[in-house]
Amino acid sequence: MTPGPLSDRTRRVLACLVKDYIDSGEPVASAALCRRAGLGVSSATIRNVLAQLEDMGYVRQPHTSAGRVPTDLGYRYYVDMLLDTRRATRDASSVEARLREQAGAAPLFDQLLSSASHVLFEFSHHVGFAIAPSEQHAIFQRIEFVPLSGSRVLVVTVARGNHVSQKVIDTGEEIPPSALSQAASYLNAEFGGMPLADVRDAVIARLEQERTLYDQLRAIALTLARTTLEGIETPASVFIDGASSLADTGDATPVSLSTLRTLLQMVEEKQRLVRLLDAYLEGPGVAVVIGAEHHDPQLRGCSLVVAAYGDGARRGAVGIIGPTRMHYSRAISVVDGAAVAVARFLRDEN
Repeated sequence: MTPGPLSDRTRRVLACLVKDYIDSGEPVASAALCRRAGLGVSSATIRNVLAQLEDMGYVRQPHTSAGRVPTDLGYRYYVDMLLDTRRATRDASSVEARLREQAGAAPLFDQLLSSASHVLFEFSHHVGFAIAPSEQHAIFQRIEFVPLSGSRVLVVTVARGNHVSQKVIDTGEEIPPSALSQAASYLNAEFGGMPLADVRDAVIARLEQERTLYDQLRAIALTLARTTLEGIETPASVFIDGASSLADTGDATPVSLSTLRTLLQMVEEKQRLVRLLDAYLEGPGVAVVIGAEHHDPQLRGCSLVVAAYGDGARRGAVGIIGPTRMHYSRAISVVDGAAVAVARFLRDEN
């Protein structure tokens, strides 16, 4: 059952307690809140408010002689207040500037996402990640065939947004460089501007028609394209930085060993992270998943801050994973800043 609305005084006490606990890592006493909350009320009044918050499940007392610490529900209320009152911050603009500095003036898309994961880690001191959009939604721009030794050919596919993928294929027989060049020109003219998944389907459909409809050059081009695009539904690329921060919590509240093990496995098996985000990302903006809100019980010692980015046709995500005791205000700002920067890059390249 969700507790009812809080009074302005109670909200301010809860927000002050959560901020103090995030900063110090120590249970927060009523006397400290009385000094810092700026409410002009007595310590006894603050104690009464804290008792009400404890009854409603927003805070708990680790032991009778200690102050209070926020529960996951208390963090949730605090984060919702941050999301409701959020405005542009210096952190968000600094993230975009740092990202452009790291990635360079015209980076490849994978380089940009790798830089995004590093910048998120750098600003938050938690694990930063960036997930590329699925390739099947990318817009085909051009293809190049580079002859290697014998019958091996390097295929370079460029999608809109400066997204480059490379694949070496074996054609079974040596193809002259001039024929490879003409084959690439045919494919670029025929399919440029289409989603890669549609290009793949069109190529397969044409190859299933009577081969006599096509001359040798077109047959070579379509066969090369089919071989190239066969793996288009492979999992999205995932870039992660700062995995060591999971074990090195400093003065932060450490995650449990089981949570740490699960997170490290997720870093190692990156597609688990992709599947996790699919369950949480429903629309635009920043999403925050805190502790007990995770579907996986082993993740209930950590929080996830994530935002989707896209250009209307493709969608990926950037975010941060860390302990429930994290600087949520900063985390929300830097994730939002990174998502805006990556989305702007995609739009500019289009």
